[in-house]
Amino acid sequence: MSRTAPDVKPHAAPIVGRYMNDMDAPAHSMLGLTALVEALAERGVDVALLFAGTGISPEAISDPQARISHRQKIALFGNVLRLTPEPAIGLIAGRRQRLSDFGVFGYAVMSSATLADAIAFGIRHVRLAGPVLEKSFRVEGDTAIFEARDVMALGALLPLATEFWFSSIQVLTERVLEGEFRGQRLLLPYPAPSYAARYEEFLRCPVEFDAAVMQWQFDASILGMPLPNANPITADACASFCSRMLEDLTDEPVLVKTIKEACLNSMGDLPRAEQMAQRLHLSPRTLHRRLVEAGTSYQALIDGLRERLAIEFLERTDLSVDEIAERSGFSDVSNFRKAFKKWTGQTPAYYRERSR
Repeated sequence: MSRTAPDVKPHAAPIVGRYMNDMDAPAHSMLGLTALVEALAERGVDVALLFAGTGISPEAISDPQARISHRQKIALFGNVLRLTPEPAIGLIAGRRQRLSDFGVFGYAVMSSATLADAIAFGIRHVRLAGPVLEKSFRVEGDTAIFEARDVMALGALLPLATEFWFSSIQVLTERVLEGEFRGQRLLLPYPAPSYAARYEEFLRCPVEFDAAVMQWQFDASILGMPLPNANPITADACASFCSRMLEDLTDEPVLVKTIKEACLNSMGDLPRAEQMAQRLHLSPRTLHRRLVEAGTSYQALIDGLRERLAIEFLERTDLSVDEIAERSGFSDVSNFRKAFKKWTGQTPAYYRERSR
């Protein structure tokens, strides 16, 4: 397999996820945690007990719009570690991950031109899922490196969080490649657990414990590999939209960030204001009042996201109007056409023709 240097070079420097300072802000999605909960439920663990003391409703795990704070996620991991009958549960649960659960971000990753593009996009946007490890990616010579740092001092929870992340990366990369993915070496900064032999079973590479760093190294030559579902135009449209939205979130109130990030994570299933208020543990009246204080409204946030995403797809892709309607959160294309004309004064077809 040949190495494609131009695809690798842009990612030679570390790309590190940014994290919210507020440990108690319910600003992150529940994406990925479903796999962990389902794996435990299959082993007889009461789901209600997993959420005990976290402040999260068990029903939230199946809700793509539900939000969670860093502190709540750490509490959930603590319950997992305490209740699991399977010590390798992190490795096992990671194998259940699916790209289809990641909404508009999943579209971007699946349609990326190369593995390098898919990884770079994922790392840039990892903060939306509220990771408990600070994550980065870089290339050194012939070696590509996933790296993580325990910035939250997880203590006894570090192996669980690490196993779940690396196992998730393994399976998601294989889903993107539609083929096998093998690393060269995995370095971990903690002693080998009693089930250490299972690491190589799940992660398919040699593992070194008690290392000074946390790294997963693999052959950089596969970064230039064309992906089977590559559609660079769609990928670029998704990526540019998500990047601009993340930039817009920088100076916005936590409540507005939370709502927008929830919508970005699952554009096809947007909650009503009453549902969002319940998930944020607010009354509908309080939600609307706080949004008015922030200079906006719930419907304005939803409409703004839908309009911007629809425009992005119309201007930069060849997706049909029906496909754009679905990816913009509309179940009915006629309602999408009416809404788009209200937003812009033009039909989607006419807007696309004029923009080109």
